[in-house]
Amino acid sequence: MNGPRRVVLITGASSGIGRATAELLAARGYRVFGGVRGAATTRPLAGVELVSLDVRHDPSVKACVDEVYNRAGRIDVLINNAGVNLVGAVEETSISQAQALFDTNVFGVLRMIQAALPGMRRQGSGLIVNLSSILGFIPAPFMGVYASTKHAIEGLSESLDHEVRAFGIRVVLIEPDYIKTNLDASAAQAEMRIDAYAPQRQRTAAAITHDTDKAPGPKLVAEEVLRSIEGSYRMRRPIGRAALVSWLRRLLPVWLFEPSLRKIFALGPSSKGAAVSN
Repeated sequence: MNGPRRVVLITGASSGIGRATAELLAARGYRVFGGVRGAATTRPLAGVELVSLDVRHDPSVKACVDEVYNRAGRIDVLINNAGVNLVGAVEETSISQAQALFDTNVFGVLRMIQAALPGMRRQGSGLIVNLSSILGFIPAPFMGVYASTKHAIEGLSESLDHEVRAFGIRVVLIEPDYIKTNLDASAAQAEMRIDAYAPQRQRTAAAITHDTDKAPGPKLVAEEVLRSIEGSYRMRRPIGRAALVSWLRRLLPVWLFEPSLRKIFALGPSSKGAAVSN
């Protein structure tokens, strides 16, 4: 890497995609700050400077960003990776659970963006990389609230990109398919259990587990993040099967696309009288 080292701040760096990305960027020569909730107890990452961060709390976000600026003087790339999952039917999910999920997956991203943008505007450059998902542009039965957070990130990112281009700042969306991490294994379950959903919930969960077990590891996503930083600008970056699904979603009418989608999630045919038109 020629010239001064570019400074990267990544959230959720203790495991999974965040850890793989932090390690890859550090090995590439970036100065990487990894935001983690327990800096003192997190297993060290080679070449990565760990900083305490809880994206759910304003003071923690401010302290983290201030610390990076105090140590490095700038943030060139902000990677919003921290996130949690929630499994269950929409009807089974409590409002408090939904609010908690949005607080991490959406408002956590918003807090980080608002904390980092003033410095990026002053320096006249910056890149914000938001970790979305294939579930940011397709439905996710029995993960509906989680999918809604990723849909929100898609809308937020595209809108923000138009707002900040004049300051030399761009926004990127990384859209992976299933990736083998602890995110699904550690996912919270909806508080309520409604018997009517049980058979379909179990079939869908088995289908998702089957796909996740065969999924690639987080390094695949880390490599796409690196390309988004070093390659030609492209806002949406679907990975793996997500690229094909994204194309089909745009190309096909709903009545052709939905049967394949329902098959992926092991959903039965629509009830009589519930025909899809759009």
